[in-house]
Amino acid sequence: MSEPMVLDPASGGRMMYFDKQDPRVLFGDIRDESWELCDGRRFDVHPDRLMDYRHLPFADGSYRLVVFDPPHLVHGGDKSYMVKKYGRLSADWRDGLKQGFSECFRVLEDGGVLIFKWNETQIPVSQILACTDRKPLFGNRQPKQTGTHWIVWVKEPTHDVA
Repeated sequence: MSEPMVLDPASGGRMMYFDKQDPRVLFGDIRDESWELCDGRRFDVHPDRLMDYRHLPFADGSYRLVVFDPPHLVHGGDKSYMVKKYGRLSADWRDGLKQGFSECFRVLEDGGVLIFKWNETQIPVSQILACTDRKPLFGNRQPKQTGTHWIVWVKEPTHDVA
């Protein structure tokens, strides 16, 4: 098979994937670790390639589809289950997410699709959408039970970034 056409630069434990080894996806993450959960199961974060979504090591327009599911927590202890499982944003999370969106759009080919996943546990999605000047195409606007948003963009070829 050729190079993957999908990039997930913050894949963590690949929890949303039906096939956690899908060859169509390049799984990236800044972490490479595993630990035992309280019920004895292992939780693994083993990316295909170590990467920081704020500085992606790929050429412009390299991917047809980018899945961006960054950590959604700012608060939480270093040893907390949620922080271990999902990671944690830094104190300057707005700048980090602005860089992340910028990089995801940069490596996306014209006409390509960005799928973004966000949980509002600590930061409302409205504050996250302010981290990019791109206009989303669609998404679930009011997820009442889980607080998780799925938002989709299509990269427009003529978008000028200021």
